[in-house]
Amino acid sequence: MKNKKELETLRHSASHIMAAAVCGLFPEVKIAIGPSIEDGFYYDFYKTESFTPEDLPRIEEKMREIIKANYPFICKTMKKDEAIKEFKESGEKFKAEIAEGIEGDTVNIYQCGAFSDLCRGPHINSTGEVKFFKLLSVAGAYWRGDSSKEKMQRIYGTAFFSQEELDAYLLQIEEAKKRDHRKLGKDLDFFSICDEVGGGLVLWHPKGALVRDIIERYWKDFHLKNGYELLSTPHIASEELYSISGHLQTYSENMYAPMEIEGKPYRIKPMNCPGHLMIYKTKLHSYKELPIRYAELGSVYRFERSGVLHGLLRARGFTQDDGHVIVAPEMLEEEMLKIFNLAVEMLKTFGFSEYEICLATRPENKFVGEIASWEAAQKSIESTLQKTQYKYEIDEGGGAFYGPKIDIKIKDSLGRSWQCSTIQFDFNLPERFDIYYIDENGKRARPYMIHRALLGSLERFFGVLLEHYSGALPLWLSPIQTVICNINDEQTEYCKDLLEKFKQNGIRASFDGRNEKIGHKIREIAMQKVPYIVVAGNKEKDSGAVSARARGNKDLGAMPINAFIEKIKKEEADKM
Repeated sequence: MKNKKELETLRHSASHIMAAAVCGLFPEVKIAIGPSIEDGFYYDFYKTESFTPEDLPRIEEKMREIIKANYPFICKTMKKDEAIKEFKESGEKFKAEIAEGIEGDTVNIYQCGAFSDLCRGPHINSTGEVKFFKLLSVAGAYWRGDSSKEKMQRIYGTAFFSQEELDAYLLQIEEAKKRDHRKLGKDLDFFSICDEVGGGLVLWHPKGALVRDIIERYWKDFHLKNGYELLSTPHIASEELYSISGHLQTYSENMYAPMEIEGKPYRIKPMNCPGHLMIYKTKLHSYKELPIRYAELGSVYRFERSGVLHGLLRARGFTQDDGHVIVAPEMLEEEMLKIFNLAVEMLKTFGFSEYEICLATRPENKFVGEIASWEAAQKSIESTLQKTQYKYEIDEGGGAFYGPKIDIKIKDSLGRSWQCSTIQFDFNLPERFDIYYIDENGKRARPYMIHRALLGSLERFFGVLLEHYSGALPLWLSPIQTVICNINDEQTEYCKDLLEKFKQNGIRASFDGRNEKIGHKIREIAMQKVPYIVVAGNKEKDSGAVSARARGNKDLGAMPINAFIEKIKKEEADKM
């Protein structure tokens, strides 16, 4: 496998080849941008008629012609004004707009064959180096992500350095389609999203709401045991609060329009941190109290354009597993390490043991605080990561404007990475809210603040869990842990007694007493991915036993009722 940078260069070059093919087949299109992305590349085109999936094989064939011709990628530098003029004269208004936004007097133009494109590069040597590629899908996207602007046609593709890697990725895509949390959520009756309620707003059905409650109760117990205090803040707040925090100035495009209450503007909550700081400010704090650890499962609402909404993974209303820690400067490293270890412990409990970890450093231009303070904070965080014994990478310039951060991505059962835990240092909000503590000398001192989320949002994490387990959640998370089935009516009362006994022992159980053949009932229950099915016939009724079947059609045979109950209890206690 080539390194990440080389793979990005290959894919970016493949996007140019795709654009060249599209322009050859559809001369009326106007070109926009074509970057490499995590799993491949895309290119945006303006075309009055939509591309269809049937167009992709034709475009692929044209790409093969361009690849076979082995055109060199040639870079030439042009004066920016001349390039803008050429783009406008040829009707490439999107390229002209991009060029106008480039700093400096010159721009780079890359050419392969008859196709040329504004691009900063780099590229591979020639088109012939792209050998293993596949176009994947067609989607819509607004120019510059602005719904008031032109709607573009986006074609996605991917490229690799070997056929084996490409085949493995395409197989992963097919498996991912089967595991799509939106399909599983419907099939398992966990949740729904409908136009009548609104895009990006989730309706939790009984089984899904029960799983959420299990996760939330575990989350609360976990935080209480680890020194956190639980908070709850309102869903709306005065606009003044978000002016103090700076969200109104820097985040307003993601906030919903104000509502007026008695002549005063209010906003739906986009963040939990301002409310937490206001709670901190309600009384005086001593250095002896630090660190102060706050946690809230706080529902927030953010404006996301309809084109990017994606089930539970990208929603407009969601619940953050939020935490904010107020620390003295000398406590930063120790507290960061504690939070990191808590994140890993929690993620392992849910079945995730492989991580990609990044230290995101100071952005080049837009940041608050002194550079010396940033460097000191980054040094502390790097020292923290070194103590974890996990491998990590430096994400240069990837920090938030208010401080450096640690990002933890989990790998699921298909090897895909998902951003979950984040631990963010903040120089900004302690200053804006003027929070302080009384130090050992009796003087006011400015604390540091750590934002941290261990799971991210409950909605997104729920979606990742569904796809990771393909809907077959571990027993401790399953809304129904076992279903009891009778063979005929003679066992109905026995099964009802079993159900009551299971419930008294804390087992989430249900009884399927339908007048159906036992094989039919077992098949239907198995499709609901229930961990255990218990079958009771006359033999089991007479002996006071059950015949148990584990998920995956594993016959466990007959066993005493109490033995089955203890088996379930142990798996529950072990978080299996």
